[in-house]
Amino acid sequence: MQAAIQAPKAVVMVRPHQFKPNPQTANDNTFQVNDKITLSQQQIAKQAFDEVSQVANKLSTLGVKVHLFEDKMSNTPDAVFPNNWFSTHSDGHFYLYPMYAENRRLEKRHDIIEHLIANYQVDQLTDLSCWEQKQQFLEGTGVLVIDHLNHLVYVTRSKRADEAPLMDFCHQQNLSPVFFNATDRQGKAVYHTNVLMCVTTGFVIIADEMIRDNKEREQVLKFIHNSGKTHISLSEIQINQFAGNMLELSGSEGRFIAMSTTAYRSLSKQQIAILSEKARIETFDIPTVEMAGGSIRCMLAGIHLTPSKKLHT
Repeated sequence: MQAAIQAPKAVVMVRPHQFKPNPQTANDNTFQVNDKITLSQQQIAKQAFDEVSQVANKLSTLGVKVHLFEDKMSNTPDAVFPNNWFSTHSDGHFYLYPMYAENRRLEKRHDIIEHLIANYQVDQLTDLSCWEQKQQFLEGTGVLVIDHLNHLVYVTRSKRADEAPLMDFCHQQNLSPVFFNATDRQGKAVYHTNVLMCVTTGFVIIADEMIRDNKEREQVLKFIHNSGKTHISLSEIQINQFAGNMLELSGSEGRFIAMSTTAYRSLSKQQIAILSEKARIETFDIPTVEMAGGSIRCMLAGIHLTPSKKLHT
């Protein structure tokens, strides 16, 4: 089994036992829900636990290899989103990232790293966490939306994505950065690129209307056009329903697009038809997890490494 280039065949997931929206990220994550919660902390935690379990089970049924880890800590409320603190690449590279919120730095787990090294061909481990000491951050594939086939990485400017660590990463991975500003109607920066857009083998879906500068928008759209992928526009209203937070995966019956039920319901019939031409759609019901400001793509850390022979599929 060769390493998947754009659509990984395996993912890491973390199942939280004490889930709650993170107070340290509420200031810039406008997708979080903090003031309309009517459930008890125990109810919220139980529902999030069940939602992650259901996602893992469904992905396994679809033929995706799921490496599921438990998080029983109370001081790591965003542990359910492992894609922010590490990424893996088809060249055998494994990266650890500098995290903006201090309690998110606690999510970096040696057992997950060691498990992947033991089961996949990892040729180099690079820890970019040193940038945290300089107050420079780069939150993994939350801020890095990578077009692996065209060696591009799309990045929105925010507190979570600084230019210096980005250029460090791009130099190592031989990627060309497409760095741009994107804001909501109130002028607040989009905190993670992957809530704004998704790159798959055949299309790029993006809320280009949120790139307010005309020249920057034209530049981004030009890169998408030149990549040969179909361009699908989303509205800001759809972004607020997590429609940009999708991930293409490879299962036992080919590629599919994973998205939340919330995201799917926000799409038009025409958008669904265009997406379905490129790959089938699979939906996942995760309303409790989405209270923390992320959706299905944030929950899945794609494994682009080549499995070692001892990994059971």
